[in-house]
Amino acid sequence: MMNPAEFANIARAEADFWWYRGMRKILFGALDPVAAGRRIERALEAGCGTGYMARALGERYGWRMFPVDLGWEGLACGRAMGLGRLAQCDVGALPFSSASFDAVVSLDVMVHFPRGEEDGAMRELARALKPGGLMVLRVSALDILRSRHSEFAHERQRFTRGRLERLAQAHGIRVLRCTYANSLLAPAALMKFRLWEPLLRKPPASGVTPAPAWLDRLLYAPLAVEAAWIGAGLGFPLGQSLLLIGEKGPA
Repeated sequence: MMNPAEFANIARAEADFWWYRGMRKILFGALDPVAAGRRIERALEAGCGTGYMARALGERYGWRMFPVDLGWEGLACGRAMGLGRLAQCDVGALPFSSASFDAVVSLDVMVHFPRGEEDGAMRELARALKPGGLMVLRVSALDILRSRHSEFAHERQRFTRGRLERLAQAHGIRVLRCTYANSLLAPAALMKFRLWEPLLRKPPASGVTPAPAWLDRLLYAPLAVEAAWIGAGLGFPLGQSLLLIGEKGPA
């Protein structure tokens, strides 16, 4: 489970912080062409956090969202913004019948399971998805890019593209797209996380902190470029995140 202290930081920053704006743009760039030709009525967001993304998905695509999370702190934020159908539950034990949803979305959730337990969570996500339904996963990538923020947020593992694809395929998900993202900033992140942070020897801390407007714009710009690149059907060989879009095979 994510560090409960991080929910308040996310709630304050999610609308405007460069990372959230950029990663939403990347997600929509990848998802728009796939979602356009599908009839999706009911969609589960497994590990919805504050509920902000569930609302954004509902508004953009007209999906009827069912946001769930284990942390009541995030669900309280969702209630405050007027989200309905919120439920508190463990992603590894979903309180829904099999084949209940046309789409299942899980963003930056699998990384909070201890390595080995992601298989049970993925089994539940696939179980809740209808045959032919859409699966959308995003996870942190590459162990070498772990940071003080990763530790603070209680991130337990990171993925490579091959491991994420195998996890999805093992549970009947046909991979339509899988690409690294937040890639252009990865060299700077590597220097910061592997050189600068070890030198400072500071305790784990949230990276979701306000930046000056000029810096926020500067950091957002590479993500906007990536969104256009990924939206054009292209991808990246390495990056700080991984985005997978897949389809459940027939029963």
